[in-house]
Amino acid sequence: MHAYIGGHQAVNDTDFVELALGTPVELWLGVDGETEEERAARLDAARDILAAPEYRDLPDLVSRVAAEAIEAYAPELFNVIKLPRPARRRTSRKGAAA
Repeated sequence: MHAYIGGHQAVNDTDFVELALGTPVELWLGVDGETEEERAARLDAARDILAAPEYRDLPDLVSRVAAEAIEAYAPELFNVIKLPRPARRRTSRKGAAA
């Protein structure tokens, strides 16, 4: 079974994320071994994309995709339980007026 999104075939998880965001994942996450110059150029390109009017909703889209991925692959991260508060320790108040 093949998955196509907008005429593009998604072969793996990365393809789905890139097609959902409209940008390569490496643009936002970087790559192993990139130089400072490459990193600066990548971040500059990312800033240009975020400044473009057609991408003004990209941060919200990225947040939604990330939350959906976490919910799908690590649902236990959303299971929040209230932890008991530690008992307060009484301290003497030396020098306090009685």
